[in-house]
Amino acid sequence: MRRILVVAHKTLGGQHLAEEVGRRMKDGGCAVHLVVPISHPFGAFTEASCHNEAQKVLEEALRRIRELDPTGSIDVTGEVGDANPVYAAEVVKNRGEPIDEVIVSTLPRGTSRWLLGNVPRKLERIFPDIDVTHLVAEEQPANA
Repeated sequence: MRRILVVAHKTLGGQHLAEEVGRRMKDGGCAVHLVVPISHPFGAFTEASCHNEAQKVLEEALRRIRELDPTGSIDVTGEVGDANPVYAAEVVKNRGEPIDEVIVSTLPRGTSRWLLGNVPRKLERIFPDIDVTHLVAEEQPANA
């Protein structure tokens, strides 16, 4: 079974990501695991409020991706991860879970903190023998 790790937060509700994951699901025989890194906004926040917001994003994304598989045969799971998306993905890897592909979705250059931090390239280094697909959202989805 092909296991796909998806790392996204603000772009997780985007059509671009749903289409890409949907294409892989059509091939069948796969499992999708979502990691939603906590996002720390500018200004005042609490860790609990950030976690709660990420949990809501995760639950909505799980629902949307499960809807892409009307048979219910694709295993779709997820978790809220560390604010550092590279570390959040590494935690999944270090648990020893099999991963065949990583999909990372970011906002466009200029608005993406993840691109400023070179997250896609760092994920390629952490997963050297695995395809890392970088998707760029056209714009931030309204529900993000």
